[in-house]
Amino acid sequence: MSSRHTPGHLGAAPAENRPYDAVLCDLDNVIRFYDTAPLAALERAAGLAEGTTMEIAYAPEIDLPLLLGRITPDAWVEAITAVLAERLSGDTEQARALGRALAGAPFRADAEVVGLLRRARTHVPLVLVTNATLQLEEDLALLGLTDLADAVVSSAVERVAKPDPALCRIAAERAGVPAERCLFVDDRQENVDAAATLGMRGVLYRGPEDLRRALGPYA
Repeated sequence: MSSRHTPGHLGAAPAENRPYDAVLCDLDNVIRFYDTAPLAALERAAGLAEGTTMEIAYAPEIDLPLLLGRITPDAWVEAITAVLAERLSGDTEQARALGRALAGAPFRADAEVVGLLRRARTHVPLVLVTNATLQLEEDLALLGLTDLADAVVSSAVERVAKPDPALCRIAAERAGVPAERCLFVDDRQENVDAAATLGMRGVLYRGPEDLRRALGPYA
C-alpha cells in the first residue's frame, strides 16, 4: 500500500519509520518576508533610528490586540501613531505615514521554501500555524499561496497567539495527527520551545537549509 499523502486530505497514511506525520510551519520569516527598506528611508528622513517604528509596533501592548483579531490593521496603525508622535514632537501626520509604511510594507514568498513545503506535502499534511491578522486570507492570495497548505491556523481567528502552545495544539488537531508526530518549524525559539512542551519535534528556522535538513526524505 502506498504511503503517499494526497494534498487536501488531512491525516497521513501510516508508514513504518516515517520521521513525522505532519509539518506545522510558521509563515512570517520562514515563508513570507517583508521589504522594510522604504520604511527605513522614511525613518531616516524623520530623524529617527532605523527600526523605531517596528520597535513600537511590535511591543506586546500594541501588537497583541491585532494578532488576536481584536482590532483592525487601521486601528493598529493609529495605536502606532499615538506612540510614535511623541517622538516626533507631536507630528501626528508624519507618525501616521510611518505606521502606514509598516502596515503596507511589500512582501514576497521565498520560492525555495515554498518548493520544499510543496514536496513535503505530497507525503504528509502541511498546516500553516501563524500569528497573523484578519487579513491573512487576502495576504495568502496575494502571495499565490492559497493552495499551499491543507489548513491554516491563525492567531487572529483562534484568538490565541504563539508562544501559547494552544495554537500548536489546534494545528495538530487540524492535521489529524498526534502532537508528538508533528514537525514544527518556526523562526522564534520561544515558539519552538512551546511546541516542544507538547512533544513536537521543533526546528528553529534560520534559512532554507534548516528546513531541508528537517524535512529529510520528504524535502
